[in-house]
Amino acid sequence: MEKNNRSIRIECPKLLITRNESDLQWLIGSPFSPPLTIISTFRCIHSGSSGPDFLKESEEIRTLLLKGFDVIGALIVGKSDPQKTAVRAVEAARNLRKVLSGRTNLENEEMIGAVADPDTGDIRFFVSDNESLASLDLVNSVSYDANPEKFLWESGCLLLCQLPIKLPVCFPVNKPSDVECIFSRAIEAVIAKLKDPNVVYMVEASNKASLDVVQPVILRGEDLDFDTTAPNIELLDEAARSSDQKLLPCAHFCLKSKSTPHLFSAKNADILQVSVLLNRSEKSPKCSAPAVEYFPALEETRLLIVDFNLEVLCYAVQGIPLMHAISKLIIPGLIDQLISMKQMTLPNLLTQHPELHPYHFSPPGIAHPITVIYELNYGETEMKQVDARRSLHLRLGLPFDRPLLRIASSLDLSIKDHSSRSSTRKGSSLLKDVHIGIPSSGVSGGIVSLVQGSYEYYHYLQEGFDDSGWGCAYRSLQTIISWFRLQHYSSVDVPSHREIQQSLVDIGDKDPAFIGSREWIGAIELSFVLDKLLGVSCKIINVRSGSELPEKCRELALHFETQGTPIMIGGGVLAYTLLGVDYNDATGECAFLILDPHYTGSDDVKKIVNGGWCGWKKSVDSKGKSFFLQDKFYNLLLPQRPNMV
Repeated sequence: MEKNNRSIRIECPKLLITRNESDLQWLIGSPFSPPLTIISTFRCIHSGSSGPDFLKESEEIRTLLLKGFDVIGALIVGKSDPQKTAVRAVEAARNLRKVLSGRTNLENEEMIGAVADPDTGDIRFFVSDNESLASLDLVNSVSYDANPEKFLWESGCLLLCQLPIKLPVCFPVNKPSDVECIFSRAIEAVIAKLKDPNVVYMVEASNKASLDVVQPVILRGEDLDFDTTAPNIELLDEAARSSDQKLLPCAHFCLKSKSTPHLFSAKNADILQVSVLLNRSEKSPKCSAPAVEYFPALEETRLLIVDFNLEVLCYAVQGIPLMHAISKLIIPGLIDQLISMKQMTLPNLLTQHPELHPYHFSPPGIAHPITVIYELNYGETEMKQVDARRSLHLRLGLPFDRPLLRIASSLDLSIKDHSSRSSTRKGSSLLKDVHIGIPSSGVSGGIVSLVQGSYEYYHYLQEGFDDSGWGCAYRSLQTIISWFRLQHYSSVDVPSHREIQQSLVDIGDKDPAFIGSREWIGAIELSFVLDKLLGVSCKIINVRSGSELPEKCRELALHFETQGTPIMIGGGVLAYTLLGVDYNDATGECAFLILDPHYTGSDDVKKIVNGGWCGWKKSVDSKGKSFFLQDKFYNLLLPQRPNMV
């Protein structure tokens, strides 16, 4: 049965289709998006012969998933009857949604049941309107959005609330078994405080959005609305202004426009900072001195202090009123995170408390951030933490050879200034990702394969050091090492020319007189330095002449798709950094994206791009000329990603 007015909208780059029959994925949407819009998927990783373990799944997804997103369905991979399989998917999604929300009735809430063929990858979508599951509606209209980041962030924003709590727990020494009950009651008291009429929530902008100073907004517990459900919240015009502060939209604190498309991302989202304050004296009828009440313990008592550092991140559209953003997103987020930390603390309540800290990540392929709580008593390389990250990579469909969820990869939620494209190292400003936005290569029907992640542009005469005529390979190496730093594979500083030379002397490749010299280095020396400083192995490709480079395009494209690291090309006394290829496999036409370290000017992106110092170079241009010399022998250095999670 089909309803023609229904359409599934998919706002994630790909669904995590596998060949494993009965593989189940949770479909994630948002109450602020059009109905039946899939924003991401999480793989179910706790299941048995009887189906998913909803308790374990809910505990992990409740932490991972920001408030502002919900489970809206499930996808099952299988070849059995699609209608029956879709019923199972809908039933599983409803059960998980009930556990997550604490509600027993999800009547009149649409739920998607998707069935994927393990051989072809074809997906059929069904929709259920109610809990009876008597019949499902087949939906044939499915659209895939090429720019999910713009969909989410053009009118979306983030709310951040950091709340440190020192929780005193007193329990009788002769009854240690009572401590869990007392601890739970203390947690419940904190939760009640978050909804107290006297509690105060202060909202302010945490972005340097403009020169205009936007004053903070104060909302009290009595101003909040805990009854209206998220789908029934009336969104306001983003330009709305109200004398009643609780009716101001989140847009009041957001940038009015974003000038360039690359700003549509979680990393560049507008952030509203929410602070929690407790005001007990506001409506006191008369002035009075502070009072202290003393309750003597009736028996010998022990005092425990349990520290919680809550940090909740939520997603909202800019049109949501502030009172609803706090009551439906911030407060439920604080409660859920506090309960999660409580469960993690309970097993060791009387011994060493775990040092818990939430971190937020924006992994590739997922348009929205996620939150992970790490136990800092364990080092990142200890197996407990490694296993926890592997489990997260499995759930999110992330590769197992990239440190995407290490602490160093977490989102920087400090004050942002959207006007800058530079990064700072040792007091100097270095351009990042200068290839973004450059003109296309002109290769007809080609497939573009690019460097994955960020890098810094190193070139001649930078930081007051004159290496013109001999330092191009050093600069290419610095760019490559900056890539490994920015992807958090290493915390080693980008080395100077002298430090590079010292490394080669230390391993016995060069004599001590090499230090301080102006001698060239090539691919072999670069591989030695990368191995010594970063533990990175490299593949070297030798090409007899520039005319043979196009023959390596297929191999280079595979490198960018699987490894994604910048490549150094060396020929004679010249070296370049290769950031990508555009290759038509049928015609053999190709172009190389070159970042030229021979540039000697100021760090001006327009000047660099317009001058051809970063751009596409065809193997043979319209005049029959080639960028690479035909009579030169070339070495290509292909750094490999370390296999680490």
